[in-house]
Amino acid sequence: MYKLFCIAVICFLSFADGFAQTKSQIYEPAFFEETLLKNVENLSSDAFEGRRTGTRGGIKARRYIIHEFQKLGVQPLLKSKYEQPFSFDFKGTYYEAANVLGLIKGEKYPDKYIVVSAHYDHEGIKQGVIYNGADDNASGVGALFSFAEYFKYHAPQYSIILAAFDGEELGLQGAKYFVNNSKVPLKKIVFNINMDMISRSDKNELFAVGTSHYPFLRSVIKGIKTPENFKLSMGHDEGNWKEDWTHASDHAPFHKQGIPFLYFGVEDHSDYHEPTDDYENIQPAFYTNAVKVIISVFEKLDQLSL
Repeated sequence: MYKLFCIAVICFLSFADGFAQTKSQIYEPAFFEETLLKNVENLSSDAFEGRRTGTRGGIKARRYIIHEFQKLGVQPLLKSKYEQPFSFDFKGTYYEAANVLGLIKGEKYPDKYIVVSAHYDHEGIKQGVIYNGADDNASGVGALFSFAEYFKYHAPQYSIILAAFDGEELGLQGAKYFVNNSKVPLKKIVFNINMDMISRSDKNELFAVGTSHYPFLRSVIKGIKTPENFKLSMGHDEGNWKEDWTHASDHAPFHKQGIPFLYFGVEDHSDYHEPTDDYENIQPAFYTNAVKVIISVFEKLDQLSL
């Protein structure tokens, strides 16, 4: 009898252990925080020479983004290529540039698109000094990769265009070109989430800009649960704000076409557009919480009829 009891216990424990392993194998995090931070560290290193549009460092950053998209299973938007090349003149200088565009097909609305965007260019090298742009905007590009990780385990309802825009620092050129030469009908683009400077805030405050222009978004933002000591605020779009960010980044061309947007960013800090905007000066805890919150906002938007 004792022998039979022992056998029964062993069988039960084996089953329980197998069940626990299965649960563990099924569970996947929304994204890996270590990978998020590593990507920002890489993109804001001296090796990328400040990522100025058309420079060796900018081209290297473009290749890095393509490699990460491929690794994460993101398909190219433009048939067999990720790059959308374009050229422009800015203040008397001619530039050759390229957006990097990835696609994740939606399950419920495959022919409607949410564009999740961040610009990858920065200031480059000035008078021999590298402006690495960790917060502006390696942080936004790192978040794009985290979105791609998230979609590996959480299929979206809408099709997602992951857009790494070029030429933002030179007049929002990449976003303008994308909107004016869209490879999908503009009427099928139902929303834009834009991320530009999201990795540091001494006030632990991330702004969601756009709710004054699109009031239905207020209830979405108010309904988001945030981590402890983290504030998600609405503003910087209308009213008595000293700075109106409605046209401050790559969401502006979408807004001009009447496409609803949310722009996530922080208020300017002492390292903004300075050579001290380095990886060592971002705030990892704030940054990872910011990306989690932005993904939480996306989750709610993805359930709406847009």
